[in-house]
Amino acid sequence: MSIQKILVSQNAPRVLTQYETVTEKFGAQFQFTPFFRIEPLTSREFRAQRINFLDYTAIVFSSRHVIDAFFALAEELRVKIPETMKYFCTTEAVAMYLQKHIVYRKRKIFFGNGTPESVITLIGPKHKGEKFLITMTEGSSVDALASLFRDRKLEFATGVFVKPVSNDLKDLDIKSFDMIVFYNPADVKSLQENFPDFQQGDVKMVSYGRSIVRAMEEAGLRIDVKAPSPEAPSVARAIELYLESLK
Repeated sequence: MSIQKILVSQNAPRVLTQYETVTEKFGAQFQFTPFFRIEPLTSREFRAQRINFLDYTAIVFSSRHVIDAFFALAEELRVKIPETMKYFCTTEAVAMYLQKHIVYRKRKIFFGNGTPESVITLIGPKHKGEKFLITMTEGSSVDALASLFRDRKLEFATGVFVKPVSNDLKDLDIKSFDMIVFYNPADVKSLQENFPDFQQGDVKMVSYGRSIVRAMEEAGLRIDVKAPSPEAPSVARAIELYLESLK
């Protein structure tokens, strides 16, 4: 089967060089179409979790969407976040985004390298006595981080602040694509909602990241290409290697 049209379930990246390389080598064309968007919970949805912001002395953030939702909900619920609140972020980019909402002070904002372990290292013995709220997206997993918190006997709770909402894709000719790339369990949910009668058949499926694999398998989708890997750290490279193997 010739791979001519590839659907990527995200917005196009700023740099398309790797995808252009695949197009030049194999003639495959890419279409970037996000399958879902992130929206904040309504105050009513949030209240159902019975979370009181002021019960916590430290917040763990892993995304910009959650930061916006956190401060918007605090304002809507008329909760004044104290100046003493500490913020532990998974990456520097997330930490820097906090400047949109608060004055950036290194003594209360800390960031890791993207791994759960790096967040635990930031906490160390110095901040062990804090009460942590781990913020998250509906449907996502913080099991790895929560497990580390339990191992260190840290006091914590988790709270959902944003949710994935499927985009309307019904005008998309899904059957015209030879390959589809998925990144997030919400991509699979969107596929099922928009195309309830979809049958994979000969369509090749690409998974990127561990969280999407289970969702695809539970949906009965066959995974033909898995990334990242040592040989293929990016989706484009994984597809390139796969197409080379078909020669």
